[in-house]
Amino acid sequence: MLKSARKQEKDSEGRMPLADHLRELRNRLLIAVVGILVITVVTAFFYNDLINFLIRPVLESVGCAHGESRQANGNPCAEMTVQGIVAPFSIALKVSLMAGVVFSTPVWLYQLWAFLAPGLHKHEKRYALGFVGVGVPLFLVGAALAYILMPQTVSVLQEFTPDNTKPLLPIDDYLNIITRMVVVFGLAFELPLLLILLNFTGVLTAKRLGSWWRWMVMGITIFAAVATPTGDPLTMITLAAPIVLLYFLALGICLANDRRRRRNNPDADLDDDEASQLDLTPEDIGDMEHVSSSPTLPGQSDGGRSSARDGYDDIT
Repeated sequence: MLKSARKQEKDSEGRMPLADHLRELRNRLLIAVVGILVITVVTAFFYNDLINFLIRPVLESVGCAHGESRQANGNPCAEMTVQGIVAPFSIALKVSLMAGVVFSTPVWLYQLWAFLAPGLHKHEKRYALGFVGVGVPLFLVGAALAYILMPQTVSVLQEFTPDNTKPLLPIDDYLNIITRMVVVFGLAFELPLLLILLNFTGVLTAKRLGSWWRWMVMGITIFAAVATPTGDPLTMITLAAPIVLLYFLALGICLANDRRRRRNNPDADLDDDEASQLDLTPEDIGDMEHVSSSPTLPGQSDGGRSSARDGYDDIT
């Protein structure tokens, strides 16, 4: 049974030695992998239904869902094929693993949060459920967007098919593309949540994040162009636009969080080597109090006249 390193080393600020950090990371990764494997085994019993679910929109996009010989535009229909003896097993394994990653999103997202949460204050750890509750729908929305765009992607690619030829689409190649798109799109939609997490842990300020907006938009656009197999502008914009909107939404949340921190602590945005501002405004010190002093030193009953020499007493 795994024993969390944080139960062994308790600290009010979540600090722990490097070895305990690595042990905690190992434990969290192991729990996430076990969760994915369990879901993968369960979905393996339904891999036929999953494969049909994945290839149906592609067959409909090329006009071959009902056994037609040619598409509506006159191009020959494509056919899904399986090549090789072990190909069916590898296809079933690949589909089951992809389903395991998608459906176990709450497990590995929570483990990610549990590893990073000690960097937050106690009153900020209550956002754990919100992090998982928002992260799961975001990942699923990205995966669904990849599934919706896939028929259009295949249709665009099939436009390059030479005349008088019939395209054969190996299912394993198609699954490689759809798997990459589902995972990449899902993780891309987690980017705003990651930025918010870095802001809540104090790693990234909203001011710095806002200064990156031009580079962020350009990076998201380049990422969308690389992640989409076709590279056509429509598919690229369909992926880039939601991520850009989510980025600006995350920026707004970070601004609100930094404003809340400044109200509670005016020096919250200062770096470790940056001094806080000092108020140098003069203040009234009030009325002076007069203090009377004796003209003699202790032990001089004659007022110090006997020991005075040239205007100085013997002690001076």
